[in-house]
Amino acid sequence: MRFLVVALLVFALTGCGYKPSSRYLQENIKEKIYIHVNVLLNDPEDALIIKDAVNRALLYRFGNHLVSYDQAQTKINVRVRSLSFAPLERNTYGYVDQYRAKIVLDFDVRDQKGKRRITTDGYYDFAIEPNSIITDTMRFDAIRRASQKAIDKFIAQMAKSR
Repeated sequence: MRFLVVALLVFALTGCGYKPSSRYLQENIKEKIYIHVNVLLNDPEDALIIKDAVNRALLYRFGNHLVSYDQAQTKINVRVRSLSFAPLERNTYGYVDQYRAKIVLDFDVRDQKGKRRITTDGYYDFAIEPNSIITDTMRFDAIRRASQKAIDKFIAQMAKSR
């Protein structure tokens, strides 16, 4: 019985032409990738966090290899369009308890198919102690997590744009 269910499932998924999104992504992003992140002059530390998040997402999720500009088959230029922190919730005394970090990224992708721009956004909600400020550690963690969500959206868009 179990064999029959597994056989039917395999037949249904392969018979209908199903392919995982990572397969489509590998068709759109070749193995050799060069990534450049434009640094925000007013906050270069944030740019390093964003670049690290982009590199990790591409390396760990899809096994692509980062190479120099000259060797790359796919070149991705990432630009931070905006980065903001907004209060979400206040306690009974009027102090902010929750913040949202929001980032908007522009990805300019150049490969053998041409050039295209994909804009994505990501956000991350986080709590702080009442009557305190956002520490650098909290800020960097929020930027990293919001960037990761924007990168996930970019990866989905790349898989979709065959």
